[in-house]
Amino acid sequence: MTANPIAETVRSLMPRARTELTELVAFESVADENVAPRSECEAAANWVADALRAEDFQDVALLDTPDGSQAVYGILPGPAGAPTVLLYAHYDVQPKLDESAWLSPPFELTERDGRWYGRGTADCKGGVILHLLALRALKANGGVPVTVKVIVEGSEEQGTGGLERYAEEHPELLTADAIVIGDAGNFRVGLPTVTATLRGMTMIRVQIDTLEGNLHSGQFGGAAPDALAALIRVLDSLRGPDGSTVIDGLPGDRVWEGLQYPEENFRQDAKVLPGVDLPGGGTVADRIWARPAVTVVGIDCHPVAGATPSIPKTARAQISLRVPPGQDAAEATKLLFAHIENHTPWNARVTMEQVGQGQAFQADTSSPAYASMAEAMEVAYPGQEMQTAGLGGSIPLCSTLASLYPEAEILLIGLSEPEAQIHAPNESVSPEELERLSVAEAHFLLNYARSKQA
Repeated sequence: MTANPIAETVRSLMPRARTELTELVAFESVADENVAPRSECEAAANWVADALRAEDFQDVALLDTPDGSQAVYGILPGPAGAPTVLLYAHYDVQPKLDESAWLSPPFELTERDGRWYGRGTADCKGGVILHLLALRALKANGGVPVTVKVIVEGSEEQGTGGLERYAEEHPELLTADAIVIGDAGNFRVGLPTVTATLRGMTMIRVQIDTLEGNLHSGQFGGAAPDALAALIRVLDSLRGPDGSTVIDGLPGDRVWEGLQYPEENFRQDAKVLPGVDLPGGGTVADRIWARPAVTVVGIDCHPVAGATPSIPKTARAQISLRVPPGQDAAEATKLLFAHIENHTPWNARVTMEQVGQGQAFQADTSSPAYASMAEAMEVAYPGQEMQTAGLGGSIPLCSTLASLYPEAEILLIGLSEPEAQIHAPNESVSPEELERLSVAEAHFLLNYARSKQA
């Protein structure tokens, strides 16, 4: 990294950053009271609020959003006439999943092989620390040149839309000239990347009922309609012979024109077992950035442990559908519902409910903010040109902000590069990426302030 005062300041702050991230990771802040106590999210929200107050933010508040979660807000006034930049992250995290698969406790930050492990280190508690580091470096080197608003969400991982609904009800709160979403990631470690597109998503639950009660499989098997078998037929109908997502009426053949993702790199990043084929057609980039993707994220039926020879009367699944830019998530949901209805066999009773939805997002990469970020990335990553990539995941707030503030320039950066393994056991963050991206964000704020003065 090129020596400069901001970079030197960020480097000197890294031990403090580790301490703070350790404290923040320790909260099991899963925004689902079936998984973790609500008090864990409340404690994490209060930690963020206290951190903002310590940095002289004004109007710091815990915002009670419609889905029951709390978002943390604060504003740091800048010089008169300076532009306003909104910095976003979220403090809620995914559940720990299979704790036995973790090599260290999921809510205890642990260093291993130069990376910091723990749930939320990259997604997205590390994003909170990234913003704090950038602001502290600026304050130590002449001051923050813009007005900064910070919003830290409390239920992003659940997709329940609390902050989106709150922003729609209070549109004046998050107005900004530029918005930096700290919840994406570099294409790979050391390659500076902004994310230009996000897939939208819809999450639904499907239940199939066939019998008044479970039946003995020997006495009734072969003629009695099996709810689990019916559900399996439905789920199988959502993929074609090559594994591509196929939902009646939903296009699935779009092509990604930008940065490509070599299959060998994808196989390594995704930890695909040797000899296992990748599903779908087209390039990897087509499949993960430009096309819809369906995933069965959970099934409820008889567990294997303690199973008896009986025909199940009911079976239930939760299905996630990722929707690429250019496709409306609400329309995709209607098509998914109709597809399931039409592909349910034996006139079985099927009921469906939607439990989450967010629209896709596409940024304007020709905006002045992108030029400012490209210059900043060159400082933080000497010799590397900033790349533009897609992201297969969803950040529903992005499309809401783009709709509320059409003039705002929205950029997505962050710490969730492939090695981070977000949402999986052994999530981790590269402290070097945290350091470099903090330097980049600080220089971006300087560059952006100058671009607005020109």
